[in-house]
Amino acid sequence: MSPRPSRRTLLAGGAGTALAGQLLAPGAAAATPGAARHVVPGADAAAREGWRTLRGRRLGVVSNPTGVLRDARHIVDSMAEQSGAGALDVVGVFGPEHGFRGSAQAGESEPEFEDPRTGLTVYDAYGADAAKLAGLFEDAGVETVVFDIQDVGVRFYTYIWTMYHAMVAARSVGARFVVLDRPNPLGRRVDGPLLTEEFASGVGLKPIVQQHGMTVGELARYFDGELLPHEGEGGSVEPEVVRVRGLDPRATAQQHGLPWVPPSPNMPTPDTATAYAGTGYFEGTNLSEGRGTTQPFQFIGAPYLDHRYSDRLNALGLPGVRFREGYFVPTFGDHEGETCAGVQLLVTDPARYRAIPTAVAMLAAARAYDGFAWRKDADEKRPYWIDKLSGSPRLRTMLDDGAGWERATAAWRDEVRRFEQRRRPYLLY
Repeated sequence: MSPRPSRRTLLAGGAGTALAGQLLAPGAAAATPGAARHVVPGADAAAREGWRTLRGRRLGVVSNPTGVLRDARHIVDSMAEQSGAGALDVVGVFGPEHGFRGSAQAGESEPEFEDPRTGLTVYDAYGADAAKLAGLFEDAGVETVVFDIQDVGVRFYTYIWTMYHAMVAARSVGARFVVLDRPNPLGRRVDGPLLTEEFASGVGLKPIVQQHGMTVGELARYFDGELLPHEGEGGSVEPEVVRVRGLDPRATAQQHGLPWVPPSPNMPTPDTATAYAGTGYFEGTNLSEGRGTTQPFQFIGAPYLDHRYSDRLNALGLPGVRFREGYFVPTFGDHEGETCAGVQLLVTDPARYRAIPTAVAMLAAARAYDGFAWRKDADEKRPYWIDKLSGSPRLRTMLDDGAGWERATAAWRDEVRRFEQRRRPYLLY
């Protein structure tokens, strides 16, 4: 389905006219990845216009600690300073997983509270479906929903599904939906398996590939054009996207020149995000994925591994990566207080490194150890967590049947190609 042209596709109103001429147009020539650029996130672009596009309507802001301006102030704090007649009218804030102020661990959130700085009510939006969010929007009197969260570019990172539910909720209450766009820290690369509908969950709600290669603004456009028409009673919310200025979409977070605010407690650096796109799989096993260490998702190990694990991985000659033999004791999470043998993942060439095939090779090597097991949960029909992370049982069953990493990753090649074609009309940079 092709996206419908609309004045609301980009930032509407006078501010949209002012900003549009200064932003890269779709299909415009991009600079070489890594070239120095002055990247201005959508929030800063809107703030420089005095938040003009958001004035005159009651605002509900979906955000977390990453919703900051270049001066390190949070957008909600900046907006609250301009409250009053004829100014901004923020009526509620909605916190995703980990909470609005970011104090909660994985799978947790902050309960509803009054923000001491602004006096605004902060609602707990984690785990809320579209119907619950619509109720919260109605209770707060929201007329415009503003989304500003730094995504990490991976399907099983939950913020994009909070955005999806918020879009459906905005449509049902007749609210405008505005995305303050931010760069994808992984750049433009598309990779990984496509989610199948029967394995939809909180870590993957709809059929997109694992590494989608889109900004949240582009993803909102994709959701609106491809998925919302088939959700509930159907119809579009026509998201408005305040674009990032000066963005080369192929560049990674290490090349953007922007301060990194951890999107979640175990995402401390851009290097973590680079690895997490693949090593997030280890949350579906009985290995430690490095939570409780200084380098989560870069330290991978278990008490039953040994020095041969790094040797076997390095012998594969995987592009853009080396594995240092490593030992660590997690302070929390899997194998808390136990000495784990394993590896530290070191990206040596970001341009050649492919996070998901690398992680599959790591899984296959770990699978050869007697102590290895797939993590299970209470879902009787879909008991394996790895199936929810990868989007289907295919990866698990192929590895269990002895398929090598190259054969396992080749299985999604056509899915990636089709997704790249399908997303193309929704790209902005």
